Amino acid sequence: MRNLNIKSFLVLFPCIILLMGSCGILKKHRSGPQVQTPVPAPKTRQAESTKSRESQIPEIKNYTAISYIEQFKQIAIREMNNSGIPASITLAQGILESGNGNSELALDGNNHFGIKCTPEWRGKTMLKDDDQKDDCFRVYTSPEESFKDHTEFLKRKRYASLFELDKNDYRGWAAGLKAAGYATNPRYAELLVSLIERYNLNRFDRIETETEKIIREDKVLTEIAKNIPLEKKEEVSRPRVTMKIHEVKSGDTLASVSKLFGLSVDDIKLLNGLEDINLKPGQLLVVSK
Repeated sequence: MRNLNIKSFLVLFPCIILLMGSCGILKKHRSGPQVQTPVPAPKTRQAESTKSRESQIPEIKNYTAISYIEQFKQIAIREMNNSGIPASITLAQGILESGNGNSELALDGNNHFGIKCTPEWRGKTMLKDDDQKDDCFRVYTSPEESFKDHTEFLKRKRYASLFELDKNDYRGWAAGLKAAGYATNPRYAELLVSLIERYNLNRFDRIETETEKIIREDKVLTEIAKNIPLEKKEEVSRPRVTMKIHEVKSGDTLASVSKLFGLSVDDIKLLNGLEDINLKPGQLLVVSK
């Protein structure tokens, strides 16, 4: 009987050891810290909708004449050095024709110079009432592209004589643009000169040596000669830009002028850089957006 108990113990002993080991392992496993991997909270439809709306909101800047000049003076200088168009003229035209960069054409089409479509234009376009209903205007990918195309647009036979002027002769350029029919307003040259002198834009113009002038003229006039076959009679016979200018008369107010041209008072103030509502007889107001 005693031998039987010993034999039974010897048979069961390994099982007991194994069972005790298993319990120890289990205990050790349970006593360890339990780390849970954080699960990110699911995005709600509202959060996704808000993010989507934020990404679709366009960044629109409301320029003043001063901020417009600061923003685009460098590219105007660069275009002047490449072609000879005074930087002061380019900036003055941009201010005047885009309402300090706040016009519909400038905001929606990056078109700062009111340049219309021509037969050779292959870029995007937008329609806007001007000389006629739904006139076609060029659309650019950026304001810088508009400034560059403004230079290229002027490289035409009708403007060729202007490139023979000194690149700091803003008065000559203003008169030449009007004489060549760039815009229909009879006081276009006067408006440009007024803006240049009001904001001292001629400080950006640079003189050039006689040699530099000859080299630049030859380069630009050669490019103009190449462009002549591409020009169409109907395209060069009428102005590309039409501006609506109102000369203030005695008794005019911003409210009466705004009703006359279908603009808000704020629009007129913005287009003309006005800080108050006071008008003077003889004052010229841009009244086209």
